[in-house]
Amino acid sequence: MTQLRNKSSKSRRWSARVTQRSNALDLEPEVFRSTNPRRIALSLKRSAKASKRRKGTPYQSAMSMLNFYINRAGKNLPQKQKRVLERAKDELRDVFGRA
Repeated sequence: MTQLRNKSSKSRRWSARVTQRSNALDLEPEVFRSTNPRRIALSLKRSAKASKRRKGTPYQSAMSMLNFYINRAGKNLPQKQKRVLERAKDELRDVFGRA
């Protein structure tokens, strides 16, 4: 029983480590807690363009990190913040000049 509990608590924390220590993007601290979708998009764009370790285009890396955060937060993400992050996707498309 103890091993099962330890394993589940460890498996729940791996996504937090990804957003903190991503090998592809150096994220601004607490960028996903902002209430301004434009600010989130611009921060992700800055991080993606500055990165030399990403595998895809800056747009792909930024959008992937945003989607990753939304998907991993799941039920723990308040609806209000989820709406902000969903709007940040549109802003990200805009700042990268995508339709």
